[in-house]
Amino acid sequence: MKSYYKDLLIRDWQPSDRKSAAEIIRTVLADYGIIFDPTGADIDVWEIETYYQATGGEFWVIEKDGKLVGTAGYYPVKRGEKSVEIRKMYLLPGVRGQGLGRYLLQELEKAIANRGFQDIWIETASILKEAVKLYESSGYQPTTGIETKRCDRIYSKGLGARG
Repeated sequence: MKSYYKDLLIRDWQPSDRKSAAEIIRTVLADYGIIFDPTGADIDVWEIETYYQATGGEFWVIEKDGKLVGTAGYYPVKRGEKSVEIRKMYLLPGVRGQGLGRYLLQELEKAIANRGFQDIWIETASILKEAVKLYESSGYQPTTGIETKRCDRIYSKGLGARG
């Protein structure tokens, strides 16, 4: 993956991005009073190769002027056939409110569909009001089956025809 949104570069994660990506996630969670959990809900950011790359998912980083300002990814889950969960879509405050989140979500959906997946799941927390609004306005439907302790909402969206 390599694309641009305004002056931002969206690209595939590299091992050298590990600490910066984790720091973005920790920072954004802290902004909302949520604790970063490196051995639980956030272990995947330390183990991108295992959780994303080795399973057929992807993990992207967003760069502005050579500095990471956001993350986004997805990986397959066993919530049905050909399903993925979008994970770790976090943007630092300086790049929010410009349509980047909506663009990222649309690009993730395209990548997911291109890999033959049919259903997308997203877990989030009500306190992440901007994320909730984005998912709901993008056709994601509330459902049940939350697996992450700090989350209190789960959404799903189908990607068209069933095989």
